Amino acid sequence: MSTAPPMPEPSDDDLQHALAELDNYLASHASTVEPMESRRVRDLRAEVAEAHALLALQADTAPLLVDTGRVRRTRKRAAEAAQLHALAQNPAARAWQATRVRLTLTAVALAALVGALAWSTTGVHHTLTRSMTNRDAAWWGAWAVEPVISAVLLVVVGAKAYLATRGRTLTHRHLSVVEFGALALTLTLNIWPYTPWQADRFDPMLLLAHAIGPLVAVGTVTIMPAIWTAFADLDHGLPVGATTPEYRQNTLDRETKPEQATAVRTALLVERARQLIAGKQLPAAPSATRLREALGCGTDTAREVRDALRAE
Repeated sequence: MSTAPPMPEPSDDDLQHALAELDNYLASHASTVEPMESRRVRDLRAEVAEAHALLALQADTAPLLVDTGRVRRTRKRAAEAAQLHALAQNPAARAWQATRVRLTLTAVALAALVGALAWSTTGVHHTLTRSMTNRDAAWWGAWAVEPVISAVLLVVVGAKAYLATRGRTLTHRHLSVVEFGALALTLTLNIWPYTPWQADRFDPMLLLAHAIGPLVAVGTVTIMPAIWTAFADLDHGLPVGATTPEYRQNTLDRETKPEQATAVRTALLVERARQLIAGKQLPAAPSATRLREALGCGTDTAREVRDALRAE
């Protein structure tokens, strides 16, 4: 039977070496062990980290330079408004706008005229048929009396209004007689049964109600030629032609002041008027209307040219 030899006793150097290795091992593993943190510590640590990240991002101004949807819409509307304002100063746009306004006013005036004549038609029919008992041919024919009178009136008004756009004022004694004679006849046929010497019981309001149609027609006939003449006299700044004084004046306007441009334009038109007078295309002392038609200028300019010719 064999026995194991006894282990030798460790020396002091062996014990010190072992203790040194144990210290090294514990020191190397001590840094990997994290201490336990509470929830409040963890939340505060995350909040601090988030704040540092936000401070770093807030220094960048790129997000402030990006347009929002509202800013883009406002810029678009502002750019459109600027373009519309610039277009409104264009001579062609101004002429187009004036044409639209004139057309609108004419349509309203004609609507008022037609409505007034329609109301007048009923009044005339009542006057002509109040003693009729049967609806015979005369009764039905009475409906055509006022439209026939109105047709003649509309011819005169339409001719005056159209010629006014061409710089021609239509004034003739026979036209005035026909125009005011038709209006007087219409007014008489409308109010005759309601006059004091015809009505059993005179009522001023009833008389006025049946006079509305002819009175509105008179007002429309009076204002339409005047309105069309005023629109025809508007100067939109459009060149008439490359050889006319107006075209040359527009070229000079870019190089001269407004006062100088007006004087130059008047001088050019006076020169052109002298040439037309010398060529027997204008009388020796033309009126402002004739000068406006011949020179293609406005009424005020034509008057200046007329005064300049008379002063010579």
